[in-house]
Amino acid sequence: MDKTSESALIAEVRRLADALERMGPVRPRENDLDAADCFVWKPEERYLSPVVAPSRIPLPLIRGVDHVRDILHENTLRFAEGFPANNALLWGARGMGKSSLVKAIHAEIAEKPTMKLKLVELYREDIGSLGALLEILKGSQYRFLLFTDDLSFDHDDAAYKSLKAALDGGVEGRPENVLLYATSNRRHLMPRDMIENERSTAINPSEATEEKVSLSDRFGLWLGFHKCSQDDYLAMIDGYAAHFGLEGGRQALHAEALTWATTRGGRSGRVAWQFVQDVAGRQRKHLAG
Repeated sequence: MDKTSESALIAEVRRLADALERMGPVRPRENDLDAADCFVWKPEERYLSPVVAPSRIPLPLIRGVDHVRDILHENTLRFAEGFPANNALLWGARGMGKSSLVKAIHAEIAEKPTMKLKLVELYREDIGSLGALLEILKGSQYRFLLFTDDLSFDHDDAAYKSLKAALDGGVEGRPENVLLYATSNRRHLMPRDMIENERSTAINPSEATEEKVSLSDRFGLWLGFHKCSQDDYLAMIDGYAAHFGLEGGRQALHAEALTWATTRGGRSGRVAWQFVQDVAGRQRKHLAG
């Protein structure tokens, strides 16, 4: 065989080898839990994707939820220190800082050198992979807050069974170094019309929705978030204005903020933040730090 033919044969063998490798199963990526304090779970790769610059705001800027803030902070601190703590369900009005509170509390506690606390975001559609995630986390030296935002279940949705099994722990028990925090607009994680419909059509109404409604009972902490008052809303504006050095004077900002809330049809932490973004943009200020 001449050198030209030999080179062509080697190139063809390599091409076939590359094709076979692409057709084979995806190799799992190696998880590096030292890479960051926050991760996003990628179940198809069994991979914890590091989030180097998470989107969050400082805890002191979250106003109007002081009571639930203190309860969740204490619960999280106990867990980070290695003491017993409860899974938490943050439920209630939209835009009142439920997810922001979880991320801010984690940031404040995790920045202490003695705390080995990580935050792992688990998307709602990936609840069924919880078992695989727990297998990865349970042997780690770190402690993990599993965070699921906007959690709810609709008709014929069986994913709640995976979550229920994780909260109950099954035969093995939930790993001692894992805690679950979830946010939802629904107290029982399912729409009211679904509960009432199943009760009205069931042979035994008291048991018809017990399995689904009891899911929320697996959370030791139920923390309710309610629509904020005008005073709370303006306190949020004041906090942001002082922190970011916004110009214009307190009374003028209040008047603008109230008009902004009226155009949005209500007051909330999210509306306050959107107003501050608008003001900062007009004043050519960056909302960093």
